[in-house]
Amino acid sequence: MPAGKRGFASMDREKQRAIARMGGKAAHQKGTAHEWTRDEARAAGRKGGVLSHRPRQPEKDESAPPSDSYAEFLLLSQHLL
Repeated sequence: MPAGKRGFASMDREKQRAIARMGGKAAHQKGTAHEWTRDEARAAGRKGGVLSHRPRQPEKDESAPPSDSYAEFLLLSQHLL
């Protein structure tokens, strides 16, 4: 398979924006578009900021027992809400 851009990615930026704009307008007219509340936006921004600014983990030691980092993430995200 060739390594070039295909489909939506092969269009110029303005054509992509025009198509996306039409989709957004159609979703709002249909009533299915999601509109963020102030609290939803605040919570999403806080979660993203915490995850992107946490200290990097050192390389895992293969002899160490596995940690449950997803459980730690859930606990952290519950604490932030």
